[in-house]
Amino acid sequence: MTALSSRFAALCAAFAILIAAPLAAQEAPKWSFAIHGGAGTMSREAMTPERRAEYEAALQAALDAGAAVLREGGSAMDAVEAAILLMEDDPKFNAGKGAVYTWEGRNELDAAVMDGRDRSAGAVTGVTRVRNPILLARAVMTDGRHVFLSGAGAEEFARDKGITAVDPAYFETDARREALERMKAEQVSALDVDLKFGTVGAVALDQAGNLAAGTSTGGMTGKRWGRIGDAPVIGAGTYADNRSCAVSATGWGEYFIRVGVAQEICTRLRLSGRLALDEFAEAASADDEVGSAGGVENVALTEGLVQSVADDVMAEVAELGGDGGVIVLAPSGVAVFSFNTSGMYRGRATSEGVSEVAIFRGD
Repeated sequence: MTALSSRFAALCAAFAILIAAPLAAQEAPKWSFAIHGGAGTMSREAMTPERRAEYEAALQAALDAGAAVLREGGSAMDAVEAAILLMEDDPKFNAGKGAVYTWEGRNELDAAVMDGRDRSAGAVTGVTRVRNPILLARAVMTDGRHVFLSGAGAEEFARDKGITAVDPAYFETDARREALERMKAEQVSALDVDLKFGTVGAVALDQAGNLAAGTSTGGMTGKRWGRIGDAPVIGAGTYADNRSCAVSATGWGEYFIRVGVAQEICTRLRLSGRLALDEFAEAASADDEVGSAGGVENVALTEGLVQSVADDVMAEVAELGGDGGVIVLAPSGVAVFSFNTSGMYRGRATSEGVSEVAIFRGD
């Protein structure tokens, strides 16, 4: 047998093992889910026990909503939508009701979704009357003619699709109004009045092995001139690809756009998976045997690898001067969080019984 044919045979055997593993897993379907509600400068001392309990309850409710969909065999996209809907309706987060104000005193909302099966995606920016922008983003994706709609055109599309509209006053809250007024009066930046980036997001792996991601936000306090952050930008704040991962980000959007954070993480993981497969095939060829199914562990995207890649990309954001965080979910079900701030509202749940929420670093 030539070296080329031997290598081809080893690769085929390696792929056979990878295919066999998911088939065996069908006997016990696996799913995984993670959410975030923003990252930022948060102090344990400044947060009262009552306030912390409120946030933890809100995170748990969103986590439970998505987990219930997956547990019952629903799609990853449905799980993402279920969780984000709750957070968009909760004024504690900067998405939907409770969104921050623009410099002109408006609430302008952004959202995006992406399906890892075929990399179909939908995004909207600058909407002011759509109660749940995540529903509009998904409608854009489902319609399929475009990926990204903005402003008045996105609002018109929402009306055509029968998506619930509200008076812009619905989104207003006293706390967000006060933040804008303080920003103007004290001539400070959005980072000085926004203690956290309250963008919300979710990533899911369903029982069929499909990934999905979604993100929704009101942007940054005092944003001007139609500013768009990373959340609705496919590849910056939102990305999903069954070959590598699903990502939702929160943070200083300008830097996440410049790094292309979400797709950068997925691309690095996809290439890392290919490299691991090549190494596995070479080892099998050298030993003149494929080995057992345990060899698949050398090919899978392990928690350590996923965490390392996410941390490396977030380090690039920090080097440029930005901060924030990401949730990353791999096809293996591994879910990790990476953030360069003192806290990040987050949670994860799995078919293995994990169900946890956290706020501060070290939780």
